[in-house]
Amino acid sequence: MDSLRIEGGVPLKGEIVVSGAKNAALPLIAAGLVTDGTLRLRNVPDLVDTGSMEVLLRNHGMDVGRTGDMLVIGGSATNFDAPYDLVRKMRASILVLGPLLARYGQARVSLPGGCAIGTRPVDLHIRAMQAFGAIVELADGYIQARAPGGLTGARVVFPMVSVGATENAMIAATLAKGTSEIVNAAREPEISDLAECLIAMGARITGHGTDTITIEGVDSLGDATHDVIPDRIEAGTFAIAAAITGGELTLQNARARHLDSLFEVLRRCGITIDENDDGIRVAANGGIGSADITTDPFPGFPTDLQAQFMALMCLADGSSRISETVFENRFMHVPELMRMGADIQVDGGIAMVRGKPSLTPAPVMATDLRASVSLVLAALATEGTSEVSRIYHLDRGYSDLEAKLGQCGARMHRV
Repeated sequence: MDSLRIEGGVPLKGEIVVSGAKNAALPLIAAGLVTDGTLRLRNVPDLVDTGSMEVLLRNHGMDVGRTGDMLVIGGSATNFDAPYDLVRKMRASILVLGPLLARYGQARVSLPGGCAIGTRPVDLHIRAMQAFGAIVELADGYIQARAPGGLTGARVVFPMVSVGATENAMIAATLAKGTSEIVNAAREPEISDLAECLIAMGARITGHGTDTITIEGVDSLGDATHDVIPDRIEAGTFAIAAAITGGELTLQNARARHLDSLFEVLRRCGITIDENDDGIRVAANGGIGSADITTDPFPGFPTDLQAQFMALMCLADGSSRISETVFENRFMHVPELMRMGADIQVDGGIAMVRGKPSLTPAPVMATDLRASVSLVLAALATEGTSEVSRIYHLDRGYSDLEAKLGQCGARMHRV
């Protein structure tokens, strides 16, 4: 099993080109199932997760080809089963449920199973399909859904914000008869990116980016070419990498408006953030101040940056309070940071972090995607050699991480 050996203590300096967003690409690839034409997606990151979604679409009988960062999706589904062996690798596989039902009137999708950072139930996805008139049954570990006469537009009110359920409902509603309204919809940039792609395919969607999305169903969708937005979580991770190592990085392609909540907190910590023609410049200015955060759906502080920010607070001047409200089990990186000497106390969904002047190198183990990169950040800021094991998590969400950081001075290699 691969690990990363990191010799820390070097300020990162240079430029990094931010890749396309994983969390935008996955629903966009699933949306390839819903069009009668050809969908061309540019700026698709080459990751384990995007590769898994490509395999899933091929399993359904779709034609999927990749050239560089371009994906071309066409054809028609001939198989409507999403088997456990594929779905268990990535929970986002549930996103094929809505497209298959909308275009073909049937779908059989495995329940995803457990998740390291929380339960992430699929009941909101199922309720949305039922609101559109689908007959849904749970049997033998599968969601079995039918809509022989097609889906019908409906008002879907989510009791809680869910990015995935909003995406599934949006895609399904594009071909539903009549008008649909999605209330308490997620407002993440990835939602708007999906909406813009569907609109390019011929969908009629308004309100994306707000908590109420209105969709007027159409008979069919056609050809489209769409550029995946830059990955705000990758950009935020690299911004924290500049801060924690006392360095200076320019993030090309990053969109500051997607990271307002992070940048506001980093500025409070004494980090300089400037927008210029080359991208976003992030620079440390000596010590790191402490700050409290609470994770929330967009436009709040992203849960996917909580672990990275905690690593930064381990070296801050003072104490910080980190409240996790999105996932109930997203402090799995805490014991590993403590192996490096971090002073952290956890009480339920709250972590109290007392900053220290330095951490100590240690062998640590990644438990999930964002936890793994938080350990990489801590190791980069620590004098000496640390080893992060189980880094297959990193390959799910970060494209060319070692190369991008290496060109900015990071001393790290895969073992």
